[in-house]
Parts: sequence; C-alpha cells; structure tokens
Amino acid sequence: MTLPDSQPNKGEFRERKPELARKVDVIVLGAGAAGLMAAITAGQRGRSVLVLDHARAAGEKIRISGGGRCNFTNLHAGPKNYLSANPHFAKSALARYSPRDFIALVEKHRIAYHEKTLGQLFCDGSAKEIVAMLLAELEAAGGRLMLATAISSVRKTDSGFAVTTDRDGEFLAESLVVATGGKSIPKMGATGLAYQLADQFGLPVTETRPGLVPLTLEPGQLERLSPLAGLSAEAEVSHGKIRFREAILFTHRGLSGPSILQISSYWREGDAITLRLEPDLDFLAILKQAKASRGKQAVQTVLSDHLPKRLAQYVAEELKIERPLADLSDKVLAAVAESLEAWRITPGGSEGYRTAEVTLGGVDTSALDSKTMQARAVPGLYFIGECVDVTGWLGGYNFQWAWASGHAAGEAA
Repeated sequence: MTLPDSQPNKGEFRERKPELARKVDVIVLGAGAAGLMAAITAGQRGRSVLVLDHARAAGEKIRISGGGRCNFTNLHAGPKNYLSANPHFAKSALARYSPRDFIALVEKHRIAYHEKTLGQLFCDGSAKEIVAMLLAELEAAGGRLMLATAISSVRKTDSGFAVTTDRDGEFLAESLVVATGGKSIPKMGATGLAYQLADQFGLPVTETRPGLVPLTLEPGQLERLSPLAGLSAEAEVSHGKIRFREAILFTHRGLSGPSILQISSYWREGDAITLRLEPDLDFLAILKQAKASRGKQAVQTVLSDHLPKRLAQYVAEELKIERPLADLSDKVLAAVAESLEAWRITPGGSEGYRTAEVTLGGVDTSALDSKTMQARAVPGLYFIGECVDVTGWLGGYNFQWAWASGHAAGEAA
C-alpha cells in the first residue's frame, strides 16, 4: 500500500498489497507505542501479525512527545506512579517488562539518549528514531503494517475475530489486540474506538476524563492573574495528600507546567489546589531579615530577589501592602509568606482532551487478566495501553505502560 504524499522514514516499511493474507494469527488495532510493541512481541514468537491503523503514519504520539525527543521511559517506573481503580493491576506487566528492557532495545539500535531529570529518559536526537526502531523490529519479526486503513466493524467468529476495513475488506485472526488509545489530542486522530469495542463485547468502562492537562480559571480570577501570564516558577503543587514539585506556568487561560499537569490527574471540578512557590525558601525568615537590615525597602523589592518581578508586585498589590518593611508587623509579614507558601486556587476547569496528554479511566481492569491483558469473558481479545484504566504520571511513565502492557499481550496473543 503506497501512502499518499509520503515517503517512508528510515526504518519504515511498506505493506505490499498483492498477496494480502486474509487470515493471520493476530490482528493489532493501532500502530502506536502499545500496538507496535504487542505486534513485535507476538511476531517474535512466530505468530503472523497484521497491524491496522487509520492514521497515515505510525507512532504519531511518539513523534510529538517530549518536544519531539520522546520521553520514552522513566527509570523509576513502578505501580506507585499510576492511577487506576485497581492500583495493583499494573504490577505484573511492569515487573515483566521494565524500563531496563526497553533501554536495552534502544541501545541495541544505537539511539543516543540522556536522563533529563527525575529519571526521565529522552532521545538526544529525534523521537522519529524510536518510531523507526519499532518499525524495524516489526519488520524483522515478520509483522505487516497497513496504514490509512479505517476499521468499519469487528465481530466474533467461531475461530476468533473478523475485522472489516474501509478499503481492503475483511481480515480474520485468532486473536485481536485493541491498542487504539484514548480520547486525548483528537487532532492526532484519537477516537473512542477502544471503548466502543469494549462495550460491544460486554466489558465495563470506567469514567473517562482528560489527564495531564492544563487547568483553566474562571474569568474573574483569570483577569486578576492576567499580569502573570507567561511567568514560570518552581512550585510544589498539592491536592489533598498528593503533591508534585516541578515548574508551574501562568498562562492566558490559567495554569500549566509540569507540576500542574501532574496534579490535574488527581484534581476534580470544584476542588482547590495549593501552590507553594519556591519551596526551598522560607519567605517569613527572608522578610524578617530584610526588615531588620533594610527596613526602608518595599515588600515587592525584597520578594523580587527570589521571584519574577511581576509576581512579587502582584503579591504586594493583592495584599494592599504599600508601606516599607519597617512599618509592617510580623503578622503582616506572615500573611505575605503564607500567600506564597499556601496559595489556594480553585480552577474552573481544564483545557480538555484538546491538550490533554492522556485519558484517565478506560476499560475496567476487573474485566482483564493482569498477566496477559486478555478479556476474561472473551478469549482472544486483548486491551492494552492508554485505553485501559491505567494512567501514568508525566515523565515517561505512560510510555512504559505502553511497552509493558503491549509486551504482556504480545506474549499471550
């Protein structure tokens, strides 16, 4: 199949339309991270594999991830880094295909990489290297890939499954692996196909919502914070007992940055979050010392030594502090410190699936075998990756779940 207006990247291969095999051992729906890993693993076991995807290129989310450098795993990935109605479900797959296993594959293909921070591993070069690596592995395993191929219907047969495509008719397989992702980033082609198939085959689906997503503010609050748009600062952001410490970014819509994306997966509408700006600093001690040594200075002048100038000015204006430090009581100084160390904000919402990096919720893990990812009630049917109710933190954790769940299904399908 010749892809319109495109040439294969290094490591890509084209499916040859003549002599199409109508029956294979395994059909994988979705040529993303999880789907390609499942297909590679099944192919390496000697299974005949066909991967179908409606997109014109494989691994599109891989390609755009990590600013184009792909944060392909995290050295510290473990069950504690994932959200799920069943926090134990991910243990088996993650234990049997670890970050070290994927790193070994990356090193086998001589892809240079580095640790950025907090265990996050990125390509030194382009994320396209990861896509090319996966496609080369798929080809070596004997798998076939059909792109620009939409799925019209899926049905159960006596011997497995029948998948009807919009362009090439029907294909049959003993096993069907669903790796079509969630609803996040619809411009990349995200659909709810996995949830539709789960419903078709009687599998429960938990509530789905955007995760790892910027938070928005109500108009009045947004107007007050508008002078801060574009500013970033180190912050510890908390919601209940959950807290993340990374950068926060004030935007023209609300709040973003790594710490906000992290907390968004735990936040629900109507909840407040708490910001502690520059968490290594004791602002009350700083203000008291400044009061004693340079009492004629304004609060915002002292704060601007440690914060962006516009943020320091905002704090002073919000608290209506105009007098110099020498004229301020310790109680007022404590209020200033608290505004920076326990700043409560109630977001109005999120930017939704348009900018969400992942989908929270999905196919209920109670319906799946944690070792194989197979639907308990439908032998031969597997769900993997983002469409399952397992969602990782920001920082390579979701890719590791894709590799691990894909490998688990590929070992069994």
